[in-house]
Amino acid sequence: MYYIIIFKTILLYFFIVLAYRIMGKKEVGKLSIIDLIVSILIAELAAISIEQYESSILISVIPILCLVIIEVLFSYVGLKSPKWRKMIEGTPIVIIKDGKLNFEAMKKLRYSLDDLISQLREQSIKSIEEVNYAVLENNGKLSVFEKETEYPLPIIMDGQIDYNVLKDMNKNKDWIYNILKKNKIELENVFYAFYTKNKTYIIKKDELN
Repeated sequence: MYYIIIFKTILLYFFIVLAYRIMGKKEVGKLSIIDLIVSILIAELAAISIEQYESSILISVIPILCLVIIEVLFSYVGLKSPKWRKMIEGTPIVIIKDGKLNFEAMKKLRYSLDDLISQLREQSIKSIEEVNYAVLENNGKLSVFEKETEYPLPIIMDGQIDYNVLKDMNKNKDWIYNILKKNKIELENVFYAFYTKNKTYIIKKDELN
């Protein structure tokens, strides 16, 4: 009995390590909601196999393998389709802009003032007034940019304009299209464009080759 449990535990350990290598996950703190769900399911499936030591180890290996395949497929589709990625993983939300709270976003996310202050304290920030921008990432982590630093605003990612960012900047699509036209760049050829220190920086896809 005990040697079966030990054998299954060791085998599942190496199998799950391999699974996470395939999925490309390194740090738990960087996992998205979907990644976290997959991690919990994998842990539960491994526990079932160990507890039911008389059952075949395949009772856990097959479902875990299915989860890995689904996760890899979702990641691949997400790379090809920013809309799909936003639908599945969500988008980062600006909580503080120019030292002012975005109460509408906080209410929508059910993100309380206590949550915000707690996460600011974790980064040794005493008050909201010290913050220029604060962005709540998809994994729940708060990225904070203090007033002496300049927060780069991502305008275009993989040929897709982020209209929420433009709205926060009080700009419209004509503004970004004029910049692209001035630089003779097609929107489809933009890998990444961001705005910082009153300048727009553009990285083209053909520059990556």
